[in-house]
Amino acid sequence: IKSLPQYHPSLATTYTNIGSVYNENSEYDKALEYYEKALEIKVKSLPQYHPSLATTYSNIGLVYHEKGQYDKALEYYEKAIEIKVKSLPQYHPSLATTYSNIGLVYHEKGEYDKALEYYEKAVEIQTKSLPQYHPSLATTYTNIGLVYNTKSEYDKALEYYEKAIEIQIKSLPQYHPSLATTYTNIGLVYHEKGEYDKALEYYEKAIEIQIKSLSQYHPSLATTYSNIGLVYNRKGEYDKALEYYEKAIEIQIKSLRQYHPSIATTYSNIGLVYHEKGEYDKALEYYEKALEIDMKSLPPYHPSLAAIYSNIGSV
Repeated sequence: IKSLPQYHPSLATTYTNIGSVYNENSEYDKALEYYEKALEIKVKSLPQYHPSLATTYSNIGLVYHEKGQYDKALEYYEKAIEIKVKSLPQYHPSLATTYSNIGLVYHEKGEYDKALEYYEKAVEIQTKSLPQYHPSLATTYTNIGLVYNTKSEYDKALEYYEKAIEIQIKSLPQYHPSLATTYTNIGLVYHEKGEYDKALEYYEKAIEIQIKSLSQYHPSLATTYSNIGLVYNRKGEYDKALEYYEKAIEIQIKSLRQYHPSIATTYSNIGLVYHEKGEYDKALEYYEKALEIDMKSLPPYHPSLAAIYSNIGSV
């Protein structure tokens, strides 16, 4: 550092690298500190619309996004877009990346139409600048599907998930975890539509991939087993539901911390099945396990606690 001029671009690169390490370690305030040092140098040493400035604005936006400070994230993403629009070709993939990031922020803010607007800008660029079956297109189609799912527009959600899966099948290895994620998303839509056999078909595709691609006690396996259990519960096949919830809880106990809320959710689901079966003492046993965890892991007025109290009261 002592051997370089005060605003030398190499210093900015080093500060950016340090910021990236802090970001990876979820030390967001330290990440911001170093990204801002990099930005100060770049503002003073580079032309106004240099692409490297856009990169730093994007990095800062990503950190604010991770911190849940969505308006700050948008502020920096918009600075990045302004530069990219002026300095890059019209259909440069980097523009699509920032449009997707802006879409993600609006999605998390619950502004679904704004999210779709930006995802569609991203797709327009990606379809013109990337190969037909590029995984980044699948990611954007998935994001659009997620928005439509949140809006309860299930047929539109399926349309985009199917575009995503078509690309993933052609561009990814046979047992890639991203395929399992998309199969799960499709299963969730059929679940919401009440098409339980279709939901099971896609959850089972997901489980097949996850068993082959993930470690034995990976939390994603537990999530899929829980989803399958929920479907069997809805179908009134209670013993099948319990079979899958027990697979889920075995993994969660081995892979999650002792009082993780996901364990409480599965205990609650098991309690619900026993409740439906009329095995009230077993239902209470599992509701009380869930309550113990939620009392230790959630704020005192969390809605999940109210739900468990209600379930226990019902028994």
